[in-house]
Amino acid sequence: MRVINNHKRILKQSKDDVSKVFKTLGTPEDKIWPYENWPAIKFKEGIKHGSKGGHGRIRYTIIKFEEDNSIKFRFYEPEGFNGTHEFKIKSIDHITTEISHVIQMKTTIKASFFWVFVIRWLHDALIEEAFDKVENHFSTKIKTTKYSFWVIFLREIYKRKTFKTKHA
Repeated sequence: MRVINNHKRILKQSKDDVSKVFKTLGTPEDKIWPYENWPAIKFKEGIKHGSKGGHGRIRYTIIKFEEDNSIKFRFYEPEGFNGTHEFKIKSIDHITTEISHVIQMKTTIKASFFWVFVIRWLHDALIEEAFDKVENHFSTKIKTTKYSFWVIFLREIYKRKTFKTKHA
């Protein structure tokens, strides 16, 4: 199955200001990733070309890194996710910036079911929450993504499975 999953958000901030926030990705001072509610994103060698990392069960390698512009990853887990995902920062004008995250991949039959019924829902909630976090960094009006019933259900199953695995 061919998967294209695209998230975009317009921020009333300069690209320079938004880029400073994106430079914190995967660091102890991370101002993007919603690690408060999701598995943290980590990279073995930091943010640089060739570094391996991921979050939760999702694993990838950084295949392209253009500071202040984009970071692109190639999946290597879960099995059957054949493709990439990418964060981009694009200046619209001197006070407006677009941030985006795009997945482009082909999935095997088994991975397609996993994407359609599990990962897509969790991914969409996580990315929207990450974009909320970036937007909230610049605002006094706090934005919060509400989880759907399905996302709440899947997160509960994941917590139970993780708990059993850690404590079995």
